[in-house]
Amino acid sequence: METGKALETSLRILNAAEILFVEHGFSGTSMRQITGAAQVNIAAVNYYFGSKEGLFQAVFERRAEPFARLSLDKINQLTSSKNNFTATEVAEAFMSAAMEMGSNPAHGGLIFVKLLARSYVEPNPVLKEKLPQRYGELTRRYLEALGQALPHLSSQEVSWRFHFMTSAMFNAFAGNNVMRLFMTQSLVNARDPQLVAQMLLPFIAAGLNSPAAV
Repeated sequence: METGKALETSLRILNAAEILFVEHGFSGTSMRQITGAAQVNIAAVNYYFGSKEGLFQAVFERRAEPFARLSLDKINQLTSSKNNFTATEVAEAFMSAAMEMGSNPAHGGLIFVKLLARSYVEPNPVLKEKLPQRYGELTRRYLEALGQALPHLSSQEVSWRFHFMTSAMFNAFAGNNVMRLFMTQSLVNARDPQLVAQMLLPFIAAGLNSPAAV
């Protein structure tokens, strides 16, 4: 069991690394940046986490379980409370889990929402095996719910729409403002997760509820 001082040091490293991974991604974050932000030496990082890869996994795992549990709770509440739920409500359940995590400082607040988004936008070998294990059941339940809400679609097309739904959400919550590539000033504030959610849900709902493509 870690002593109070050891626990404080490891948490300081985790918290500093989490912010840096959100801002710069895994590849763009150096050990020098992490040790500087956490005010520790590299030996401390290696002692507690083994490597940069081990630290990244620890940062992600600390938040992944609460998010998976909350997301499952949301979809289970929806499907158990009514028989005729809509695809929009399924999307809203998934998004509300992310936003609820984002409003809870104990689970990392908006930092974790952005970290999760970055983890999907910039896939990392460290998480390649962990993500299916952590989110396999969550994905199955949401696909099942979407299939029930969209009975006119084949299972293949339901899977495509879930893919597009989650891709749009994670890209949007990553805070990347694509409009900045084309114009110096933009009315889009991609760094406000609440605003992103408000603007994104109608867009996703329209895609989910569109006629079958094939």
